[in-house]
Amino acid sequence: MSSGRRPILTATARAAVLSALLATAALPTPASAASALPEAENPSVVMVRVVTAKKEPVTSDVVLTGDVQAQAQTNVAFRTNGKVAERRVEVGDHVAADQVLAVLEPLVQRANLDNARAALASAEAQLTQAKVTFERQKQLISGGYTTRPAYDNAEQQLRTSQAAVDSARAALGTAEEQLSYTELRAGVPGIVLSRTFEVGQVVQSGQAVMVLAQDGPRDAVFNVYEALTAHPPGDKTIQVTLQSDPTVAAKGHVREISPTVDAASGTVRVKVGLERTPPAMSLGAVVIGRGRFASREAVVLPWSALYRFDDRPAVWIYEAKTGTVAVRTIEIDRYGFDDIVLKGGVEPGEAVVTAGIQFLRPGQQVALAGQERARDTRRSAAGEDGQ
Repeated sequence: MSSGRRPILTATARAAVLSALLATAALPTPASAASALPEAENPSVVMVRVVTAKKEPVTSDVVLTGDVQAQAQTNVAFRTNGKVAERRVEVGDHVAADQVLAVLEPLVQRANLDNARAALASAEAQLTQAKVTFERQKQLISGGYTTRPAYDNAEQQLRTSQAAVDSARAALGTAEEQLSYTELRAGVPGIVLSRTFEVGQVVQSGQAVMVLAQDGPRDAVFNVYEALTAHPPGDKTIQVTLQSDPTVAAKGHVREISPTVDAASGTVRVKVGLERTPPAMSLGAVVIGRGRFASREAVVLPWSALYRFDDRPAVWIYEAKTGTVAVRTIEIDRYGFDDIVLKGGVEPGEAVVTAGIQFLRPGQQVALAGQERARDTRRSAAGEDGQ
């Protein structure tokens, strides 16, 4: 056979080549091959786990930390001006109602008292002289030895002297009272919480120099977030225990809720009145309060479902009809140890993705891991039946 001639294919060879070409054309392209793969083996499909949202009864406990304070506190102040000469108590001391806490220098008050006493003595002497004059005029007019104007002048002088004595006696009482104001007394029994003066300091009348916690009922005071006051515990009884010794416990009821929010901490002060205060719960002792909220219905999701979208909490919602996911922002009522309680954003019956959220994007095609396992199980069972 000459080297310049082409080989001539027989009819059998031509049929074999044509069959090979048809087989090659029937092979799927890479895109069609990927679409022909099962969802679990398709790299463009993300495997996820979902949970069906449903409302559950939510009953939560609130645990707060506070301290013990007196229900009534008194600001103690001097009732006159002066220079502090003596301080007889310190912070933390228990004082009686009539106990002297501090003393001012009584120089001015003593001088005023002496003047009042002298004025009273002078008025009493004039009153004595006026009485004698009046009695004389009274005897003379009865015998006709004096005139009526002289008698009237004596009577008027007697009355004027009597009024002067009364005025001097009142001034003396005022001076004595002013002298008593140089001694600082609490007026009620209690414990000294603080003081703002020293010996030698000049104080003004009405200037608070001490704070006294009155004896009597005690409060457990807590600083709570404003959202907590919007939904108070269903049980009004609050269990209060001593932090250093949990065996020391007492019961209390919410007595007062501050109408304002602290600008620095954003909290609201709540006072819980204790029914009986154990001796170990002294003023300033740190206590722990526990209350139980009323049960309510809310959607509860695991922590793994939480996602962040546009700086807001969100979750991924699975659309069963399209097999895709979409992100949705939510409102969180509170955070639990292993779950979150929603205020809104997810309706009961919706499927929420709980695993695989780090690989998702809006409109992502997903496959459910639980369904793939069930499908494999059905396929295995069908194979066994066929055998």
